[in-house]
Amino acid sequence: MNRILEEIKSYVIIALGMLMYAFSATAFQIPNKIVGGGATGVGTVIYYLTDGLIPVGVSYFLINVVLISIALKVLGPKFGIKSIFAICVGSFLLGILQPLFPESLVTDRFMCAVISGILTGAGIALALAQGGSTGGTDIVAMLVTKYRNVSPGKMIMYCDCGIIASSLLINFNIEGLMYGYVMMGVVSFTVDFVLTGKKQSAQLFIFTEKYEEVAERITERFVRGVTVVDCTGWYTGQAKKMLIIVVRKNEAIEVLKIAKRVDSNVFMTMNTVMGVFGKGFDEVKGVK
Repeated sequence: MNRILEEIKSYVIIALGMLMYAFSATAFQIPNKIVGGGATGVGTVIYYLTDGLIPVGVSYFLINVVLISIALKVLGPKFGIKSIFAICVGSFLLGILQPLFPESLVTDRFMCAVISGILTGAGIALALAQGGSTGGTDIVAMLVTKYRNVSPGKMIMYCDCGIIASSLLINFNIEGLMYGYVMMGVVSFTVDFVLTGKKQSAQLFIFTEKYEEVAERITERFVRGVTVVDCTGWYTGQAKKMLIIVVRKNEAIEVLKIAKRVDSNVFMTMNTVMGVFGKGFDEVKGVK
């Protein structure tokens, strides 16, 4: 029963992500002729090239039929089912919402690019987090990140560069092209922030006379290894002990509080690390 409820929750979250995605495209992006990449970006170009004859929702659906066929073979049927659901919901919502927004909700095109980028990125991330996809270049991103340690946001950004450049085919000016790239950057950042925000790690160096008690408290609170390193203070010439620990970023503040409670004179530094690979963290992909 719990498994069924989890699956239902997953599909509801995907539908919410697609609603954000479709609302972003129809209320901010398409009316301002901003090509932001992905299947929706290609659909926007087709829409204006055909003088509105082919709605964005139709192009979006047809493009993704091809991409989903490839994803089914590489990522498995579970991915395909959820992605087919997302694409169908997205196509349906694009078809309904586009006529409702003949004009943009915001007149400033730069603000539209930023708002659209945030909503689009959040919608993509919600779908990806549930094992689905909003279609288009994020399918390509999932295919690559399955085998390589490359962030999904960066992969989407690389793929979208060419799509945004194609906006020049419909006589968009350079200003419009730049708005597309602004949106692309915001989408990339938002996807990475939503997807990997909780996975970001921090490396802490802790200098304290009560290193044994601090290490004991940390290992009691977190299932993390603590390394004790011998060091010497250059100014005092005294031998010291330094604790090194790597934790998720959302755990770092608690570690600092634990050390401070044990030793009020503790000296600590914290650095954000780009990647942590090994037990309890991420796996190195692409190595057999």
